[in-house]
Formats: sequence, structure tokens, C-alpha cells
Amino acid sequence: TGVSIYNQKTGEFEFNEGPIFANIVLADEINRTTPRTQSALLEAMQEFRVTMDGTVRELPTPFFVIATENPIEFHGTYPLPESQVDRFLIQLAVGYPSNQEESNILTRNLKESPIETLQSVVSVTDIISVQKAVMEVHIDQKIADYIVQIVSASRNMPGDIKLGASPRASLALMRTSRALAFLDKRDYVIPDDVKNLAYSVLKHRLILQPRSIVRGLTAKDTVNHILKKVPVPV
Repeated sequence: TGVSIYNQKTGEFEFNEGPIFANIVLADEINRTTPRTQSALLEAMQEFRVTMDGTVRELPTPFFVIATENPIEFHGTYPLPESQVDRFLIQLAVGYPSNQEESNILTRNLKESPIETLQSVVSVTDIISVQKAVMEVHIDQKIADYIVQIVSASRNMPGDIKLGASPRASLALMRTSRALAFLDKRDYVIPDDVKNLAYSVLKHRLILQPRSIVRGLTAKDTVNHILKKVPVPV
């Protein structure tokens, strides 16, 4: 978050901003960080601000957190609290690159690090403009109800799911569905937008029953079951 350093010339403490004060923060191997660090990140992700030495400091706009994590069975990892996991909009599995993609990685690193020649592709103004445009995408009440029914269904499967998704998941599914419609050059959301994003939005928010895990049930199985069970609006 930052640190206050005493300035002998002025006789005052001066706050030096930490890496959290950025538009895009990459938290690599987030589940290797200590619970204290995770707690500080939680405030930033929820409130878009940090508290240091009793002083509240606002974070820049826009503010995004992208995180990677290791499998929980890896040495030196800490489980993320449910409240923090719930703050992440979606979860994606990147996986390994293809042979061709890996070959391209080697080629780009032959003479210098690609990081040295990185150039920005959009400005802060561009991102804010797109965010405003996405907010204008229409979502019918039937689609909104469909989202609520999907998320609510995850809370009514006690035999398989120990902890279902919170209302924050409904908001995330609505926002990402709007964004997908925008990327598809539509000014309205359709049921397929919701269905295509349901797994990415819900899978990290669902905590399965131990007995479900033992018998091989996965988050993907439960989401697919929910999508088949909840009627699609017409």
C-alpha cells in the first residue's frame, strides 16, 4: 500500500505510494501472500481505497486487479478467504501455451525482453469511455431475473454445494453479460451472453460439499446442472 518516511528537512512524515496505486495491479501468486497483505488488498478491491496510518487514500480510476494463484496443494500457499475470492469478477484457466505459441515466446525473447518495448494500446480516457458505453447496454427485466434465478439456484443445492454464490455474483454476471454484448456489437443482452459467462463468474465462488468432491463432482458440473434446470427466458 505504501509507507510513511520521516523527512528530516520538514520534520514531517511523507507518504510514498506503493504499487497498489496503479490503474492495473497484477498480484502474481496471490495465495502465496500473507493474510495481512490479502486483507489490505481486500479493502482496495472493495472500497477502491486504502487506509494507512489512519488516513484514507483513494486509488486511481479506473482500478483493476488481475491475480494468479497456485493450486492449494502447492507448498507455501494460503487459502484465500471467501470474502476476497468473491471480489474477483471472473476466474479463467489459462493453461499451457501451444507449441507454436511457446515457440513465439522464445523468438520474442531472443535479443531482449519484450517488456522493454511494451507500448500502451489504450489510454485511461479510452477505458473510462468504454466502461460508460457498456453501462448503456440494455438488459431486459426477464434477463435480469434469469441471472438472479441462476445465482439463487446455487444456494439451493445443499447436497452438492456447501456455500452458494452471493448477490455480488449476480452483479458480476450482469456486468460481464453487458460487456460481452458490447464486444459482440449489440446494445442489448441475450440469454446466451449469460450462459456463456456463468461458469467463469460462478466457479470460484462455489464451495462444494466434501462428499461431492470425493465423488468427483466439479464446479463445472454444478453450473451446467443449474443452466439446464433454470428456464431460459423467451
